[in-house]
Amino acid sequence: MKQLAAVIITKNEETNIERCISSILPVTSEVLVIDSGSTDQTIPLAKSLGAQVIETDWKGYAATKNFGHTQTTADWILSIDADEVLTPALQQELKELTLEDDTVYTLNRITNYCGQWIKHSGWFPDRKIRVFNKTQIYWQGDFVHETLFLPDQTKVRDLKGLLEHYSYKSLDDHWQRLNKYAELSAQELFHKGKKPSWAKLYLAPGFRFFRTLVLKLGFLDGKAGWIISKRNAYLVHTKYRLLRSYLKAKNE
Repeated sequence: MKQLAAVIITKNEETNIERCISSILPVTSEVLVIDSGSTDQTIPLAKSLGAQVIETDWKGYAATKNFGHTQTTADWILSIDADEVLTPALQQELKELTLEDDTVYTLNRITNYCGQWIKHSGWFPDRKIRVFNKTQIYWQGDFVHETLFLPDQTKVRDLKGLLEHYSYKSLDDHWQRLNKYAELSAQELFHKGKKPSWAKLYLAPGFRFFRTLVLKLGFLDGKAGWIISKRNAYLVHTKYRLLRSYLKAKNE
């Protein structure tokens, strides 16, 4: 049976790390936490559960995850965030899984928003490739949109069990993450030489609101869907507004 190593990148995840590690211990041969500057109890909590912790400077999402892969003894990786949890059904599925060469496996993530599971709004279903062979697959990209490089012959297999994502603890927490994401996205566009058109700046936010609330059935998520729709529009507007400010500063 091929062994599976879990890799988690962390910084100040004391409220999440125990729940995450406890859920992956039954299905992994090793748990590796790559920590970049935690000042809370993340590191001692992880160690108390048997995880190996490696402290390193932040290298960006893709590079930090790839660094973690090099530190595992197993070739097969379960890539999981500290605020994610394997459900019992997914645990059982992974235990029974026969890992196949040239194959990656997706997990279906469902997000908890301020105590409510979001089942629409473009947030679910949310399939992410999280199980793969590190000798064939690696993370690529900078800033916030890291993706996995997949060889042409790679087969993608969907697992049925859910991956619970405890991402937003409060509305304020959502605001903070939203602004950080907008900034990182704007920096990514800036470094790619992109320019914000009038349509992107003024029409795209409205379309994102309509897409989330109506086309993605956000209204079925009730008040949470309404809030997510409005904030998605805010994210789009802020991203392009920041991009315009970066370009203006460059040309001055």
